Amino acid sequence: MPPVTDLIPHRPPFLFVDEIVSHDTEGLVAKRAWRADDDFYKGHYPGAPITPGVLLCEAVFQTAACYMALKARAAGAAPGEGVPLIAKISDVRFRNPVYPGDTTIFEVKQKDALGGFTMLSGHIKKADGTRVLNVDFAVAWKTPAASGSA
Repeated sequence: MPPVTDLIPHRPPFLFVDEIVSHDTEGLVAKRAWRADDDFYKGHYPGAPITPGVLLCEAVFQTAACYMALKARAAGAAPGEGVPLIAKISDVRFRNPVYPGDTTIFEVKQKDALGGFTMLSGHIKKADGTRVLNVDFAVAWKTPAASGSA
């Protein structure tokens, strides 16, 4: 498997996928060990750190970006050609918290593709099998326009 950083533009401190475990034409599985020294734990919450739900969602979205990058490469796209953009998020369900020291497994599955959008479902479980979250979402793969300053 290629390193995550070869597939998506995300970099520390905003990279929440450590490695790809497996992938096929329908989806991808990745994982991350949440480290006690991750900076966001200092403020969420002092003395009782818990991984922010928005970062758990982001980890699923980054997993989907890895899946889409591998799919684009298989179709002949050059590495780094395009970036993933979240178009829709629905039905997010948080089931259990994630703490520093936990290892989580992310799984994304493609549900459909239509009009330049890919609809996916994502799930997180802890390494012990405890369910953490489910989310449905849509992603567009876009070539970024040059940004200019105003």
